[in-house]
Amino acid sequence: MDLDYSKCWKTPKKESWKTALLLSYQSLGVVYGDLSISPLYVYKSTFAEDIQHSDSNEEIFGVLSFVFWTLTLIPLFKYVFIVLRADDNGEGGTFALYSLICRHARVSLLPNRQVADEALSTYKLEQPPEKKNSSRVKFVLEKYKWLHTALLILVLVGTCMVIGDGVLTPAISDAVVPITCFILLCLFALQHYGTHRVGFFFAPIVLTWLLCISALGLYNIIHWNPHIYKALSPYYMFIFLKKTRISGWMSLGGTLLCITGSEAMFADLGHFSYTAIQIAFTFLVYPALILAYMGQAAYLSQHHHSSHVITPVRWPVLVVAILASVVGSQAIISGTFSIINQSQSLGCFPRVKVIHTSDKIHGQIYIPEINWMLMILCIAVTIGFRDTKHMGNASGLAVMTVMLVTTCLTSLVIIICWQKPPIIAITFLLFFGSIELLYFSASLTKFKEGAWLPILLALILMTVMFVWHYATIKKYEYDLHNKVSLEWLLALGPSLGIARVPGIGLVFSDLTSGIPANFSRFVTNLPAFHRILIFVCVKSVPVPHVPPAERYLVGRVGPTAHRSYRCIVRYGYRDVHQDVHSFETELVERLADFIRYDWHQTNWTNSCNGDDASRSNESSSESKLAVIGTVAFSGRPAYEIEENVQPESVSIEFPTVESVRDVIEMEPVGKRVRFAIDDESETDVQNEVEAQLQEELAYLYAAQQAGTAFILGHSHVRAKQGSSLFKRLAIDFGYNFLRRNCRGPDVALKVPTVSLLEVGML
Repeated sequence: MDLDYSKCWKTPKKESWKTALLLSYQSLGVVYGDLSISPLYVYKSTFAEDIQHSDSNEEIFGVLSFVFWTLTLIPLFKYVFIVLRADDNGEGGTFALYSLICRHARVSLLPNRQVADEALSTYKLEQPPEKKNSSRVKFVLEKYKWLHTALLILVLVGTCMVIGDGVLTPAISDAVVPITCFILLCLFALQHYGTHRVGFFFAPIVLTWLLCISALGLYNIIHWNPHIYKALSPYYMFIFLKKTRISGWMSLGGTLLCITGSEAMFADLGHFSYTAIQIAFTFLVYPALILAYMGQAAYLSQHHHSSHVITPVRWPVLVVAILASVVGSQAIISGTFSIINQSQSLGCFPRVKVIHTSDKIHGQIYIPEINWMLMILCIAVTIGFRDTKHMGNASGLAVMTVMLVTTCLTSLVIIICWQKPPIIAITFLLFFGSIELLYFSASLTKFKEGAWLPILLALILMTVMFVWHYATIKKYEYDLHNKVSLEWLLALGPSLGIARVPGIGLVFSDLTSGIPANFSRFVTNLPAFHRILIFVCVKSVPVPHVPPAERYLVGRVGPTAHRSYRCIVRYGYRDVHQDVHSFETELVERLADFIRYDWHQTNWTNSCNGDDASRSNESSSESKLAVIGTVAFSGRPAYEIEENVQPESVSIEFPTVESVRDVIEMEPVGKRVRFAIDDESETDVQNEVEAQLQEELAYLYAAQQAGTAFILGHSHVRAKQGSSLFKRLAIDFGYNFLRRNCRGPDVALKVPTVSLLEVGML
């Protein structure tokens, strides 16, 4: 089977306008709930610093100018027109940016990268040749290990602050606590229906709210101050800071609340699309918010002692405001699900159950454990914090931290991934970073007044993520250093009392080469293993999706007669993991396809060289891994690749593969020279090869009928003697506590209990 790789590098098919408009409508109820309710508390939080209103209204005009330009520069220019384009094959969020950087530079601490992975059509490595300055930045970033750790910590900070913001959002509104708690219970109970259904359910509420505040804003402008548009001039920002000085600077912590929820546009990108989010914000959300803030400023210019949304019809608007304020947390709930799923796939979070709620949009997921934990935290914060000012301070610090992290990571993407001159990235970093640092510094001064809460939540989450990631790397290092040689496996036989029992044995391991140590423990204590032995490595690669035709890398372990194979099953961090029954069936089918391909290659080589068809005297080394697709087999697979044996350290220097063509050239499977030999001799060889092929296939299918056993390692991790106190706490207490109280690998791999064999190791 030959794949046309020219199609792999084309841009994705553009969605129809009908689909884009439908997704835009859905996004209102998911992405923009948090952003749309900001007029409820921005002016109240800003003027909480006892800023006096003068008759000239310069303070009100200055705040409106800050709000207008902040909304224009950050959500509109930065996110909609720049950051949303830094997607990872349609996925957004801080981990998507990290994954994108890790594919273009060797900065990942987790050794989950292989040469063959770079040949995936979703890897997106087609780019212009590296420029001198870009390659210099990339070289420095790859050279120093502490920069890898610093980059990961930066990503974890942004990730944890997004989750912290999701906990704070529902508590900021002025709604009555019992009503808010009841609506929160309903909100989290609806999550299992999926983002698309929740979006349809909540979109009318947010749409009604946006139309309501824009109409009220227009009314207030016309009725109270038609000249309020003059406040849009940046001149009033300087007047405001000059007149209010330190108190005005500190009040910016309330002004920045006008952009809370902007980061959800990027975090929820995988749930919708770039076009849908762009249309909804540019043509509806942004104009409605500007009108609302201008209307409020127009009213305040005539009523200096009020900072609320003033409306002639109070109760209907209040009901919609209560609903909209609680729906506002939906954006961060969906974004949190996406972030946790990405971090789990990249080895930075304990295993949780991920349910994909849509067959059409892969990014729409639901995580039960995270959903209920968020619900408990949201209700606790809603009950415990009733001061809107303190909640605004906390939310503002979380928002600005996420935005600063996104700005830093996007500047790296501009240089390393987009191959733009460093001056563009520096300009982007300095321009947006200086604005965000101004707001961040104002928020940081409110540490004792509520801003400590997101920092505390972030520290707890960061500790969990970093401990899990650290222990995962150490466990992999141990497995790598203690793997068993292939010669040991091939030496096992009847002379040592080892029996081969009917069936298929699937030995799961994180190793992509060599024999895992837990299998040697298994054979030592139970001197028997199955007639068909498959070493399976289920790994997540730093791409959102792996096409089914490129998912399986299959090869032999030892000679043909040993009936041992290796299979690397690759998933993207957004892919749906198969049910065990479909996985088992598909694995056998892919193995059968590989056997046909392997014997086809043998037949072809022997017919060229005139060799005997027997494969009994083959080298004991592992054969090349071949990509076996999921369509009907008819010939050779897409390509095959010689995988290097893993070195004795996880600090691996991988050869760079720039495109699929480079991979094909590494091990050509196309043109060969065919020698003319006797036709009758060739027919005999082909018949013998066909007979041996059918024999091996029959052996495989008979083993499948006999049953499959799943052999998993069950490791008990302990810090070695002499380790520091930090390492002992991280491993002996932190990691083991998380491992005992989270889902095990058998649950994550959906292995049936009746077929599970766990091998314990310390």
